[in-house]
Amino acid sequence: MEGEGESRRRPPADDEVEPEERIIYGVEDTPLPHLTVVFALQQAILALGSTLSIPFILTNQLCSSTNADARAQLLCISMFMCGVATLLQTTFGVRLGIIQGGSHNFLAPVIAMMALDKWKCTEQELYFDSLSVTSNTTITIDRDEVWQRRMREIQGNLMLASIVQLVLGCTGLMGFFLRFIGPLTIAPTISLIGLSLTSVAADINQYHWGIAILTLLLIVVFSLYLGRVQVPLPGFSREKKCHMTKYPLFHLMPVILSVAFCWVLSHILTITDVISETIVINGKNTSNLARTDARLDVLDSMPWFYFPYPFQFGIPTISVAGFAGMLAATISSIIESVGDYFAAARLSNAEAPPPHAVNRGIATEGFASIISGMVGAGHPTTSYSGNIGAIGITKVASRRVFQVAGVILLLSGVIGKFGAVLTLIPDPIIGGTLTVVFGMVGAVGISVLQFMDMSSTRNLTILAISMILGLMIPQWLLSHPGSINTGSEDLDQVLEVLLTTAMFVGGVLGFILDNTVPGSKEERGILKWRGKFEDSSERTRKRVQYNMPFVTKIIKKIRCCVYFPISPTFSKNILDCCRREKKQKAYELDVVLTDNKPVQPNENGIKASND
Repeated sequence: MEGEGESRRRPPADDEVEPEERIIYGVEDTPLPHLTVVFALQQAILALGSTLSIPFILTNQLCSSTNADARAQLLCISMFMCGVATLLQTTFGVRLGIIQGGSHNFLAPVIAMMALDKWKCTEQELYFDSLSVTSNTTITIDRDEVWQRRMREIQGNLMLASIVQLVLGCTGLMGFFLRFIGPLTIAPTISLIGLSLTSVAADINQYHWGIAILTLLLIVVFSLYLGRVQVPLPGFSREKKCHMTKYPLFHLMPVILSVAFCWVLSHILTITDVISETIVINGKNTSNLARTDARLDVLDSMPWFYFPYPFQFGIPTISVAGFAGMLAATISSIIESVGDYFAAARLSNAEAPPPHAVNRGIATEGFASIISGMVGAGHPTTSYSGNIGAIGITKVASRRVFQVAGVILLLSGVIGKFGAVLTLIPDPIIGGTLTVVFGMVGAVGISVLQFMDMSSTRNLTILAISMILGLMIPQWLLSHPGSINTGSEDLDQVLEVLLTTAMFVGGVLGFILDNTVPGSKEERGILKWRGKFEDSSERTRKRVQYNMPFVTKIIKKIRCCVYFPISPTFSKNILDCCRREKKQKAYELDVVLTDNKPVQPNENGIKASND
């Protein structure tokens, strides 16, 4: 799909892997077909841990906690949108190995919105929710209307906020801010993403800590202790016919092997009733999601085929309070996504994404979120930090793998029964996996600090303030609800969403302090991080992976494309173009990169590439 530059690779033998090699399949590499499917399934399963919880939380907020049909419907839509957004992002967006899925950042404004008097559940609505689905059409319609009218409010505000995100990406404003972003902004943002998600993993693990820890330990054993063990597996080729081939199986598939083993173990413990049917959490008896039969009702209620379509729940509505909350969550989501792009590039051993790639990534997320709002998912799509962290464990960053993962997620939504089977994975297994990958995300953020001067008191002070306040402020506000009282309910909601998002607080503090406290670019690590010593052929070669598919060669021959922030030839911000000298041509502003060589513009224009 991507054209030139891709290669089909087999896993390297043990004697072919250099000790310092950190990635087996790079962004441009394509594993063998059967390995591609297995790696993609591994990423899809990992994404389910974050995706599955959102429809369950939404139905509770929509006064339909017992409506299994509504839950199954939202689950199908969520997985469908995960697939669509992933395909768009990996093909046309930032083009790195990034899984897109439902964002938990937007649950806060949804919960706040549903707490308003207008949307609080009435006794009559709770009565309709308690009714089972019967042949009585009136009751069924009323029961669906209970949650669908609330969903329409979420849809409208979500679409409006997503349009803002689309505009930010297409106008290049995020690319403009990238010139001011260095290690002291990226490090706390990425690190706090992982650290702030520890409570999410803990809440999932609490159903059975033993299974969760076993899953974690197996991932560690497979990826680290057995990583170089070559497993003989049968293979076939035209030259060798049937033969045995050695693969670093444990190194390539630690997550899926761990999930499979623990899933079988959980099933054995379920049928023998070693794992109880209920568990006490926060003083209440609840279904034990460590059992493999805990979600069998979803399997029964999920339709065989389900095709989401725009405005299936009616015409969306909007409100000032709802839009303000969604917009605040959008801002924090954008900052998180930018950090994820850099984390994905670093884990993939790829060059840091250039401004045009970041612009396209943000715009693509906005576009996908608009579609998500139209079809009624109830949430936007954003990059999944957990799946990015998994690259560091699996050593597989192939774009093709993530595209196939997107197809799997899309089919999981369209083929309802297939998606329902994946939902049967016990929660502690997903939680144990997320514990490892969230830690990996935090470690990646810390590793960014190597680019700056760690002996500088300036840098250490900025880092300390960003990290400690990034943890302290959200924790305090979450434990003291209602502390923000400006006299405006809408403003209170905006501030609460922003200040309870750890990566937003830490990232903004790091950004402000790093750009206002005096310090050289070398001390700040800007030079090393951005790699702007000079344009080299090696740097140019590496950045080819961020070019758009199919049309890049054509775009390079169209001079006016240098004005478009999402174009591969865009190398300066629009504001710089406006400040250029009156007689200076736009295409003279910078070196334009061809496929393999930087080409300097001459007095007559840009030199045409050889292709």
